[in-house]
Amino acid sequence: MKIAVIGTGIVGKTLAGKLATLGHQATLARTEPDLFGKPPVTVWRKDYPAVSLESFAEAVGGAELVINATLGIACLEALEATGAANLAGKILIDVSNSLDFSQGILPSLAVCNDDSLGEQVQRKFPQAKVVKTLNAVNAALMIEPNQLQGGRHTMFVAGNDAEARAEVSGYLKEWFSWQDVLDLGNITHARGMEILLPLWIRIYGATGNPMFAYRIVR
Repeated sequence: MKIAVIGTGIVGKTLAGKLATLGHQATLARTEPDLFGKPPVTVWRKDYPAVSLESFAEAVGGAELVINATLGIACLEALEATGAANLAGKILIDVSNSLDFSQGILPSLAVCNDDSLGEQVQRKFPQAKVVKTLNAVNAALMIEPNQLQGGRHTMFVAGNDAEARAEVSGYLKEWFSWQDVLDLGNITHARGMEILLPLWIRIYGATGNPMFAYRIVR
């Protein structure tokens, strides 16, 4: 499958690298270093030569599936650069979070409570099939949750298109080995998914370990 990954931070590169190892035609849409000082994607690509680099519009225009792994507070601007027509009719997996670090090391959410970043993306691109998922675990666990012991871990999906949610749920199971995928329903449920991030950050701070996931026992 031709998959465009928008964003070249640790999440974008981790997802694109995994997809390439699975045999997909993965494309990244940026070339500059990320905000955390990690090497430019051109350096990273030495280990993942199968991942191509293209402009925003080229990457998304030729893709069958699009993943938004950009910095949340800038994602609408980044997605605008891809071209709304290039997103029309396509599943857009939204992994981003609206974390705002302007007030210190413990971030707040720039969007929360009565709105979500996932909803903003869907409103901005009404012809795209936005599915929110993978936003509440670190990059390494997104693609390999089985690194954790202790049973099945739960991943959530939310989006307005039921068929798109089902398709993405299948990808999570087939590509990334998520055994328990919980379909929450329409895109408004992205509000709850994104609100998990402040909790995630505090659990990380308390344990010193980002390698954890949620499990819904039911």
